[in-house]
Amino acid sequence: MTQTPMITNDAVVIGLLAAILGLVFYTSHSRHPFFQKFYTYVPALLLCYFFPSLLNTFGIVDGGTSDAYYMASRYLLPACLVLLTLSMDIKSIINLGPKALILFFTGTVGIVIGGPIALLIMSSVAPEAMGGQGPEEVWRGLTTIAGSWIGGGANQAAMKEIFEVGGGIFSTMVTVDIIIANLWMAVLLVMAANAKKLDAKSGADTSAIQDIIHRVEKYQAEKMRIPHLNDLVMIFALGFGACGLAHFLADLIQPWMVEHAPWGREYSLHSQFFWLVVLATSFGIMLSFSPARHLEQAGASKVGSLFVYILVTTIGLHMDVTAITETPVFFALGLLWMAIHAGLMLGVAKLIRAPIFYMAVGSQANVGGAASAPIVAAAFHPSLAPVGVLLAVMGYGLGTYMAYLCGIIMKGIAG
Repeated sequence: MTQTPMITNDAVVIGLLAAILGLVFYTSHSRHPFFQKFYTYVPALLLCYFFPSLLNTFGIVDGGTSDAYYMASRYLLPACLVLLTLSMDIKSIINLGPKALILFFTGTVGIVIGGPIALLIMSSVAPEAMGGQGPEEVWRGLTTIAGSWIGGGANQAAMKEIFEVGGGIFSTMVTVDIIIANLWMAVLLVMAANAKKLDAKSGADTSAIQDIIHRVEKYQAEKMRIPHLNDLVMIFALGFGACGLAHFLADLIQPWMVEHAPWGREYSLHSQFFWLVVLATSFGIMLSFSPARHLEQAGASKVGSLFVYILVTTIGLHMDVTAITETPVFFALGLLWMAIHAGLMLGVAKLIRAPIFYMAVGSQANVGGAASAPIVAAAFHPSLAPVGVLLAVMGYGLGTYMAYLCGIIMKGIAG
């Protein structure tokens, strides 16, 4: 029987998340020797994700019933995509070169082959747990993880329908999906905090990444000013005005696609969230060519970064580490699957001497999608967030096809 959480009022939940953000930022900027040493090893962004997960784990808040994540992903995410993309340098992003794409596709391949390999190994270790009957067969449930980890929620739902996945196994796999994906995101955030050391050790060429960061920082140093109320109102109006327009158009486009383009489901074109992300990002790119980009002088990207941190805290509310003990064999399979994906990503990154940024964002664009890929990218530098968005959108397009291929292979293994 599910226990009622201590706090069910979302106003209180958001207050708690705000307090957590305040605590983390206060301590991370403290001059106290303990905190300075602590934050040398533990990224502040990781704590913004971890502390809310404790609220969910110990029953203080139920992340599944709270609307905090829905609010952040539907309102703050589109606004922050606009504000972070506002000052982007298209030429610099193009100059990142092919390595970002190579690692993105490597991540996709790692998921496609990782699932069948993990299923094969676990079938020999725990054959009785890898069976199931009819719609509740384990391999069917695993196809929904493949859909989620290559594309997103729409691709996951597509796999559920295509392979006729039963409700019981689907519920279990959703839990595995969320926990394993979030654990991997935590690892990537730690890597982001230590990117310079990791890149120096591998000898990766980070010049293109540093060029973007240098351009943004030079612009900020030369042009930044103390924002006036008018500046903040304009940032607010632009961010949420574009968010509202994206919602308005997405509400028109999505049902039209469902009615007139049945083939669009395979590309996530029937997902309202897909159009929301694409439109918000597109608005940000268009505004980067207009005088609106001068709002960066008043700190538009800093406001966008605040929204990112709020989004991270709401993602943390969906994490419950104790769920691993309920069906440990499936979590072991999920960890093995993710380990194969990660191993392939790290191996290829080392082979082509790619910066850890390409590996982290290429992986998260697959596993996490548009909601979290910009978070990982922004952990390296706020100006890099658009790279995560652009790669994640590609994942939506590939998701159904590659997850279907993965599902067919797993079906063959299951016999």
